[in-house]
Amino acid sequence: MKLTRIDLNSWIFHIAGQTILVDPWLIDPLVFYGQPWLFTAYHNTPVAFGPQTLPPIDLLLISQGLDDHCHKPTLQQLDRATPAIASPTAAKVLSSLGYTNITSLANWQEFNFQEKLQITAVPGAEIGPGQEENGYLLKDLSSGETLYYEPHLPPLEKVKQKIDTVDVAIAPVVGQIFPLLGQIIIGPKEALNLAQTLKPKYFLPTAMGDIKATGILPMFVRSIGSLPEFRDLLAKSGLATQLLEPEPGQTLEI
Repeated sequence: MKLTRIDLNSWIFHIAGQTILVDPWLIDPLVFYGQPWLFTAYHNTPVAFGPQTLPPIDLLLISQGLDDHCHKPTLQQLDRATPAIASPTAAKVLSSLGYTNITSLANWQEFNFQEKLQITAVPGAEIGPGQEENGYLLKDLSSGETLYYEPHLPPLEKVKQKIDTVDVAIAPVVGQIFPLLGQIIIGPKEALNLAQTLKPKYFLPTAMGDIKATGILPMFVRSIGSLPEFRDLLAKSGLATQLLEPEPGQTLEI
């Protein structure tokens, strides 16, 4: 298994011999809901990959229909024949952009890709009433290796009912509270609870980016905790989990 951090929510997973592009935001700017006055973000440092410099991609994996996971300008420049697995809301966006090979997965639905990789949609963030987005559990059907990815706020009670342990967990460790919506991204204490539940061999933080955000929304977003706080909590927990902290553009071989 090889994991490449791009930035913010964007990753490349290499597992079961497949190269998977996850929640790609490769082109500036990032605008929420088409309203620059509300939220606009830019990378402070150019990302390691653009649409034309990516390695050959076997599968596109999209967790949410929100712009910071399902970034239309990026997706418009990728090969729309690339197989894609997406949450129901993200699948609608991909369809509107002309993607032709989309598998929409709701919570706990499974899909076997190329008979090599089992992908299970796990409960993710509830963005609105009745709109629950996805995390994913990936399993190499040959080696049995597992990877859990959820970029917002996993409902832990639901997750632990069906998932025992995993080899790798990728989740946020710095929380965010949004006006009206409340906390939508887990902080250090919740991330530790997740680690205690899944007992991964390796934990990698996500949802952190070297970005500049403008607009009304960033003025009211409040952060919870820090990476050093999570590192300290994990060290004191007694878990055997190893924290890995790749830099943007860095590939780790697990």
